[in-house]
Amino acid sequence: MVNRVHQPQEDDEFEFILARADVPVLAYFHGVWPKAAAACKEMDPLVREVADAYQGRLIVVRADIARCPGPVQRFGVTGAPSFVLIDRGEATAAGSGPMSRTALAEFLDAHL
Repeated sequence: MVNRVHQPQEDDEFEFILARADVPVLAYFHGVWPKAAAACKEMDPLVREVADAYQGRLIVVRADIARCPGPVQRFGVTGAPSFVLIDRGEATAAGSGPMSRTALAEFLDAHL
């Protein structure tokens, strides 16, 4: 299986992905501090599944809050895991906290 989840290492790389996107972007913000790390570890497989299931309709970006502080501030992210759906550079929907597979699919289907 191909890894369809982009993992920018800095703000400029994140912004480059947004600028080149011809479909909406799901930005999944994760963290490595203990409380966030456990929840994010649970979300990682679901995020990969979403990237495969929505291929061609959505670009998925997994961004570390500490490495990409610009987008964190720009999109008002306050914790991890957080999800921001971005279309043409503008946030169109956001959610925070762990989500089930069903809840994540419903979130995307409601806003795509």
